[in-house]
Amino acid sequence: MNSDANPVVPAFSSEANRTPLLSPPRARREPAETVLHGDRRVDHYAWLRQKENPEVIAYLEAENAYTDAILRPTESFQETLYQEMLGRILQTDLSVPYRLRGYLYFTCTEQGKQYPTHCRRIDSSGSLDEMLLDLNRMAEGHSFLGLGAFDVSNNNQLLAYALDTTGFRQYTLHIKNLWSGRDFPEAMERVTSAAWAADNRTLFYTVEDATTKRSHRLYRHTVGLAEPDALIYEEIDERFRIEIGRTRSGALLMLVIASHTTSEVRFLPAVQPDGEFRVISPREANHEYYVDHHPNPLTREERGANPHDAGGYFFIRTNSGGRTFRLMCAPVADPRRAKWREIISNRPEVMLAGVDVFRSHFVLFEREGGLPYLRIVDLSIEAPDALSASHRIEFAEPAYSAALGANPEFDASFVRFQYESFVTPRSVFDYDVRTRERVLRKEQPVLGGYDAAQYVSERFHATAADGARVPISLVYRRDTPLDGSAPLLLYGYGSYGHSVAVNFSSNRVSLLDRGVIYAVAHIRGGGELGKPWHDAGRLRRKRNTFTDFIAAAEHLIAERYTASRNLVIEGGSAGGLLMGAVANMRPDLFRMVISHVPFVDVLNTMLDASLPLTVGEYEEWGDPRIAEDYFCMKDYCPYTNIAAKAYPTMLVKTGLNDSQVMYWEPAKYVAKLRTLKNDANLLLLKTNMGAGHGGASGRYDYLREIALDYAFLLTELGIRE
Repeated sequence: MNSDANPVVPAFSSEANRTPLLSPPRARREPAETVLHGDRRVDHYAWLRQKENPEVIAYLEAENAYTDAILRPTESFQETLYQEMLGRILQTDLSVPYRLRGYLYFTCTEQGKQYPTHCRRIDSSGSLDEMLLDLNRMAEGHSFLGLGAFDVSNNNQLLAYALDTTGFRQYTLHIKNLWSGRDFPEAMERVTSAAWAADNRTLFYTVEDATTKRSHRLYRHTVGLAEPDALIYEEIDERFRIEIGRTRSGALLMLVIASHTTSEVRFLPAVQPDGEFRVISPREANHEYYVDHHPNPLTREERGANPHDAGGYFFIRTNSGGRTFRLMCAPVADPRRAKWREIISNRPEVMLAGVDVFRSHFVLFEREGGLPYLRIVDLSIEAPDALSASHRIEFAEPAYSAALGANPEFDASFVRFQYESFVTPRSVFDYDVRTRERVLRKEQPVLGGYDAAQYVSERFHATAADGARVPISLVYRRDTPLDGSAPLLLYGYGSYGHSVAVNFSSNRVSLLDRGVIYAVAHIRGGGELGKPWHDAGRLRRKRNTFTDFIAAAEHLIAERYTASRNLVIEGGSAGGLLMGAVANMRPDLFRMVISHVPFVDVLNTMLDASLPLTVGEYEEWGDPRIAEDYFCMKDYCPYTNIAAKAYPTMLVKTGLNDSQVMYWEPAKYVAKLRTLKNDANLLLLKTNMGAGHGGASGRYDYLREIALDYAFLLTELGIRE
């Protein structure tokens, strides 16, 4: 590799920037000292947790002012990028309608408006559109708006919907009479999920604990009654969260109670809202199972033997026979484990990640070799096993994303799915399960002359130190030089078994057209290769996540896609932990780090059981009250391991109202870095004072945030407008 080829001259490394125009204040409070497992720790920036302290707000605002001052020379570039990205979007647009009980439901966006409008019309030609929710009107007076629950009653007359106006993911549930257009007076706070019973007047909903934000109680509400709602269930084990929903068949309400490693499902006939929920199988440690429902017996023999059986069967996805799950069925009348019958055995190389049941078929969401697949199983075919009556929907690109779309109707004869890749815009298809014909309902328009043929998508593997093969997905413009001179943006996450989607982004074209290669490292701790891939990057094996990412970066350099001086890395939330860990481990490997709402204060957060997520996430990160877990976390915790050495240029972003990773984690991280790092590279903290974990909620505001990131990135790499 010729490291001297095409040297980059960044705009932010001049002598003038070694002494910033505006320096943020340093912490002015006594440090917090703790001793655990014989280990003494001093936290000099613990005072930044005091959200109500005016000095904390002043500190964050000073950091914002400093960031704004440094980035002021890029403002015209930000505007150019914003207009460029905006110019690729069809601002006035309609989603593909989905059918439910005689109506077509869809969303509308209008040019100049931040949020969509939710609408419906009767499923017949010539009918007028009916506006259900105008989120633009509801957002008036708020800097943020998020929509949670959205559920229509059986008679199509009532809408249960939930709104968050702070970004703290704290939703208030409302009920709207769609015939009159007015809300009922009642409102339920801190709601996390909701589902209607079949009587069109009973609504079940779950709420979260006010302190930890753990969804823990299920209530039953009767529309229009002022009396207190009945508490139906309360989960006292702090590792578990609950969620209520209704099966696609409409027959059953399902209460899912789950931790990161164990689950339990309870059910109630939707026509019996005053009844009691029954347990399908009591929870057992490390046993996960998830359930869908079919109202009829499954085989011809069963239908003949039980012609009046209206209870039907449960389809049960369970890890009882292997970490990659298998599929069982059991009668609703008696769903005990002893009655479970295997219909798809465990396949170690195939992760059975989801099951969706329809009247004539069911759909398996599978992951194999790091790629997603949709498998259709035809229930009308008599076969020795379910796989013999199945087929996969074929996809041709080397890397892509595929997932089910909106499919609320149980009797549908087709499956709606979404497909996209790094070069193919998001596309909605309807797939006929009998003829295997797929009909493209919509490919998201990309304005401005986008030509997919001008871009190349690849997929290959890096080899980790222990021999694990780490998938990498990558895209670049066809005329980009592959001689090590190109800048490259490498994204990673690697936690909770979450799989990073190989998705299309019209915004990303602004990078690709300027010669930037974009790549995703599908590292251990994620779910791309199923639960074993997740297991290999969590708890005391968490370090694999970071070394995998480093191996991916080294592979990209060795294969001459880029060089260290041109390598930018990006991640958010748990991916921000990744950014902090690898910046500590190999700061020499990266030119720049962009870190969104980063989980960087792992040890302090996991020692505070009063914070949201902490107790439930002992199963992901470990319990620091246990010495081995404590020292494992201490070994990689980004905040703990900041040292007096050189670090890459960094842009760290957070939200004041973040409920997942509290704002003080990135604030403390930046404060400590400012004290210890011994380089002249820029370190910027940007706090959105009116949003939470997901950043800005309005689509135009969100584009502004991306434009800022891109302008900083490109300018640092010496790429001008």
